Amino acid sequence: MTDGQALALQGRTVVMTRAMEQQSEGRRLLEALGADVLDLPALEIGPPDHWGALDDALAEWDTFHWLIVSSANGANAVEERLQRQGKALAHRPASLKIAAVGRKTAKRLEELGSEADFVPPEFVADSLIEHFPVSGWGLRILLPRVQSGGRTVLGEAFGEAGARVVEVPAYESRCPQAIPAATLDALRAGSVDAICFTSGKTVLHTTHLLAESLGEEEATARLKRTALVSIGPQTSDRCRKLLGRVDQEAHPHDLEGLVMACVQAIQKGDSV
Repeated sequence: MTDGQALALQGRTVVMTRAMEQQSEGRRLLEALGADVLDLPALEIGPPDHWGALDDALAEWDTFHWLIVSSANGANAVEERLQRQGKALAHRPASLKIAAVGRKTAKRLEELGSEADFVPPEFVADSLIEHFPVSGWGLRILLPRVQSGGRTVLGEAFGEAGARVVEVPAYESRCPQAIPAATLDALRAGSVDAICFTSGKTVLHTTHLLAESLGEEEATARLKRTALVSIGPQTSDRCRKLLGRVDQEAHPHDLEGLVMACVQAIQKGDSV
């Protein structure tokens, strides 16, 4: 952070949409820039409907060439289910390599004692496919993922490249029941300068929650003067589809990039 950015969000109100368990990191980064941060937990992370597919795949994890982990939630779920089998990521088979999508996912794997063998330069699935270090032909790949609503691009791309991909539900991200009262009051009052979206599902769930709480017309009106900031291309597409626009996209596609994109979006709005 440069001196010029030290209080770039002083006096600004920013809403952060993340899973309830993941609010603290985004809040810390925004508050360091002077922002008043309001939480809108747009995801509730929980188990999939059934563990059978993941458990079965992990029981034969020594038959896979690669484990591709696309989120910290996926890493946590894999470790939890491995431990039920008396195993751990820290003691994976020597033949099993791990690819991680994103800095946070890679960090979580390190914390679990199993450093990723490959992390793509861009923290999105498309970059992993483009820069994957070996040909997919003949590989057996295990891909634990969110149960519903996630992209299937990884499985499809590696399948087209000749890999045998086993996709299994490892967790589910559900919509919370309500928006926190303080956040809803600020949105209703029109005092929110920006909303930061961390995934396509946070856009979907936020849109649903706003419509339920304010009604669709009022929700649309309240967002007209609010900057909409996205963490990456797919989240931006969902913003355009459901909210009609996106004002700034993070680069790199991680929390630090999202916070800087928030600064840029607000500054851009000030200059209009």
